[in-house]
Amino acid sequence: MAVKIRLARGGSKKRPYYRIVVADERSPRDGRYIEKVGTYNPALAKDDEKRVILLEDRIKHWLSTGAQPTDRVLRFLDAAGILKRAPRNNPNKAKPGRKAQERLEEAAQKVTDAAEAAAAAKEAAAAEASAETSAEASAE
Repeated sequence: MAVKIRLARGGSKKRPYYRIVVADERSPRDGRYIEKVGTYNPALAKDDEKRVILLEDRIKHWLSTGAQPTDRVLRFLDAAGILKRAPRNNPNKAKPGRKAQERLEEAAQKVTDAAEAAAAAKEAAAAEASAETSAEASAE
């Protein structure tokens, strides 16, 4: 039986309140659990000590028996100093998606095409002006 330490949602609509529970990973999110090991109230201020309440001895017991915390619970345990959470690095997170990159490339291509057309028009105008000045000089 795989055991997880996870959040079980409670509270009313738009007023969440979470129990930190030890549960079989196959049971529903808000369903049956083995033991309640803490609470999390996101409505409280981040510096309030009652925002996250953990029963450290019971959590350590369940971790020693092989329970795996979810990512959010692991963040709470890291903040409490019970368990260390490795930092994550996703360098691709800030990059735009495939379609957005295609749109950017199309826009850049339009800009370069317009710049090339403007340069060609400028060269043609300069060549025409020099031809006119040479024609006037030869006519005199």
